[in-house]
Amino acid sequence: MSRRAFLAGAAGVTGLALAGCQTVEPRAVTPPKPALSPSVLNAYRAMPEERFPIPAVDPRKIPPQFWRQQVDYPTSERVGTIIVDTNKFFLHLVQENGKAMRYGVGLGRAGFSWKGRAKIAYKRAWPKWTPPDEMIARQPELEKWSVRNGGMPPGPLNPLGARALYIFQNGRDTLYRVHGSPEYWSIGKAVSSGCVRLIQQDVIDLYSRVTPGSDIVVV
Repeated sequence: MSRRAFLAGAAGVTGLALAGCQTVEPRAVTPPKPALSPSVLNAYRAMPEERFPIPAVDPRKIPPQFWRQQVDYPTSERVGTIIVDTNKFFLHLVQENGKAMRYGVGLGRAGFSWKGRAKIAYKRAWPKWTPPDEMIARQPELEKWSVRNGGMPPGPLNPLGARALYIFQNGRDTLYRVHGSPEYWSIGKAVSSGCVRLIQQDVIDLYSRVTPGSDIVVV
């Protein structure tokens, strides 16, 4: 073997040895997002057919326990009753055969929450919003939307969202509502002024299942 070939081979081996001693930084691996079933994707699809089009919601931005789903739910309450669990941020609509449709909800901040048994007196699609006088007293800028001024017209910025169910107790308006909200990140939290809020797609689904006169229990 010639001296030149020997030196070239030695250099190659040395290079490999040096390379083997180098610390190679591992590439950051982004964990894959969980796969979503077609039924979940469809539940939170865009709804361009609505009076005011509703954008799709990415379910992966919401804890899975708050996705709309049918669950086992044995209860003595009759079918059609709404039960709001304020500890777990769930709304259950009682169904037949020990089942319920479960939705995640956002609830009132401390000091604004309400509990009890009442009725869903009526329901509205894309309702007006009329803040109560007590709220206007705290936030005078809301006076322009008072009942005296006709309320806030329906639309994407209306706090009641796409649907609202009106809660009455002993024939009187409690001023509390079950309603929609585009702020899906608020589900599972206590953020609103006393009302029970759902994702827009969920409140539309609930609205289609609830009959005026149905019981509602907030515990």
